[in-house]
Amino acid sequence: MSDKDRILIFDTTMRDGEQSPGASMTHAEKLDLADILETMGVDIIEAGFPASSQGDFDAVSEIARRSKSSVITGLSRATEKDIERCGDAVRHAARPRIHTFISTSPVHMKHKLQMGPNAVLEAVGRSVSYARNLVEDVEWSAEDATRTEFDFLCKCIDAAITSGATTINVPDTVGYTHPDEYGALIRALRETIPNSDKVVWSTHCHNDLGLAVANSIAGVQNGARQIECTINGLGERAGNAALEEIVMAFKVRGDTLPFETGVDSTRLARASQMVSRITGFPVQYNKAIVGKNAFAHESGIHQDGMLKNTETYEIMKPEDVGVSKSSLVMGKLSGRNAFRDKLKMLGYELDAESLNEAFRRFKDLADRKKHVFDDDILALVDDQLSAMGERVAFRSLRVIAGSQGPQTADLTVMVDGEERTGSSEGNGPVDAVFNTIRKIVSHEAKLDLFQVHAVTGGTDAQAEVSVRLKGEGIMAVGRASDPDTLVASAKAYIHALNKLEARRLKSLAA
Repeated sequence: MSDKDRILIFDTTMRDGEQSPGASMTHAEKLDLADILETMGVDIIEAGFPASSQGDFDAVSEIARRSKSSVITGLSRATEKDIERCGDAVRHAARPRIHTFISTSPVHMKHKLQMGPNAVLEAVGRSVSYARNLVEDVEWSAEDATRTEFDFLCKCIDAAITSGATTINVPDTVGYTHPDEYGALIRALRETIPNSDKVVWSTHCHNDLGLAVANSIAGVQNGARQIECTINGLGERAGNAALEEIVMAFKVRGDTLPFETGVDSTRLARASQMVSRITGFPVQYNKAIVGKNAFAHESGIHQDGMLKNTETYEIMKPEDVGVSKSSLVMGKLSGRNAFRDKLKMLGYELDAESLNEAFRRFKDLADRKKHVFDDDILALVDDQLSAMGERVAFRSLRVIAGSQGPQTADLTVMVDGEERTGSSEGNGPVDAVFNTIRKIVSHEAKLDLFQVHAVTGGTDAQAEVSVRLKGEGIMAVGRASDPDTLVASAKAYIHALNKLEARRLKSLAA
């Protein structure tokens, strides 16, 4: 590709992203994030707003000192004090930049700046000239550009270029514009303003209407060669254009978007996770590129297609963004083929009858809990295999429990093919269940161990119960799992009882 098709990625996660309520970062966290961004190939890192606080100044300064290849910039208002502070913060960078801005829209000039157009125009030239005396690389932004009168916007940009700006940023500060409109604005500015070919044109789009990425791409298609964006789309209000979505849009759709970035896409997932951890902002499950479900498939139709050819339902490889592999999420919509493939992956090869029974039990479980994890399936199949050929088989359980008492259990089991039902009280629901089993299947074994733990996380997790019975010098351990702890307890006790009986008969035969 030619140089003109190279898109510069300007990351503002530590500046605009940090302005999200509750998303502040510590000094150490900013340093770690800057290291990640530079390693992954981000061209420009906006490390903060040096004049806003001593902490921001220190962070920008340290990031500048540690930088090796990325341009390090800080934001400053159009005042000499801000610009000096920013210059001091970035001056140790291998490639320093000052990014200065001023509002240009009528509503901002009147209510925010309380300045007239002529005063704003003078401030543009003065601030850019002052910044250019401190560093060679100066970026100028017209805050609220998309709501600025076109002729006045042209005058301001012309003044910035004449005063020495090397990058011109056209922000959609309030996420107001749409792709056709924004693309046309970039094109018109480039065609109208003298020396527009002497600067890099930049986009900075907010996501208030969900159009930040689309607007940024439209800007590039009309001549912009820098995109300002953030990891996970972090930013004020609804956020900014998401860096990971921008990078992968160019990577996947190079046929119609003939642009490239210098970002190593295989590091996107790690950067996303890091920003989420630092800020405490979870990434929505269905977030493009880095969301938990971005490479997950639960529908049986989709899973069947994925097993045959991943291109049926995935337009990019998970490895391209740093995700180890796609996942076939097992749930109530999963099909038999996906379930069989999951069992193979977990190390099980079942015959047709066993597979049908396991699939039936899986569907029952999927109807009862939202997410079925691999550990759930392992517990389910182990439970099934352990129950095959047993003398006593669980059928149903109803328990009455609570602080009022008495606690009672009504249990139905199959004993040697014959259905038997019993009811008992106990000192708590588990005791009532075990008393009922002893009533239906008479035995002298004593309970030696009762243990419960959750197979997976969450309130709907399966409980895995272990029961150890001792009798006539013989010991047996039974295990079972179920989302209902009492059902799992009954099944585990029955499993142990069956094993104990089998060992007793084997001992007698010997």
